[in-house]
Amino acid sequence: MIVSKLSLGSWMAYDEKYTVDAWYEMVKMAYQHGVNFFDTAEIYGNGQAEELLGEAIKKGIAEGIWSREDLIISTKEFNGYKGFTDGGPNDQGNSRKHIVERLKASLKRLDLDYVDVVFSHRPEPYTPLKRPFEP
Repeated sequence: MIVSKLSLGSWMAYDEKYTVDAWYEMVKMAYQHGVNFFDTAEIYGNGQAEELLGEAIKKGIAEGIWSREDLIISTKEFNGYKGFTDGGPNDQGNSRKHIVERLKASLKRLDLDYVDVVFSHRPEPYTPLKRPFEP
């Protein structure tokens, strides 16, 4: 993978003022200036950042600005989509089950077949670091 030295992150609070067109213009400007690495997270805007970034990516593909293969997309799982809010016993943790479920949900919000990099947004105390990577 060839990754630009800079990336465009997508942190945001949930807010209706964000539009696909605004996101598309930001991504396009960054791309035209050599950035090919775009980062998001399931917790940003309660999933809205992934949705908007995904729509901006699709718009650029449709307009012939870039192909999916031109871009490096990363997302971060956050110990459960609900973060630190109340939830059921299976809403948090970094078990293999949770990581797979959260990645599938991120791909759905991004409307992509794959992402290039997946990060854990922060450590969590319930799952030993080695465990999610065991076969």
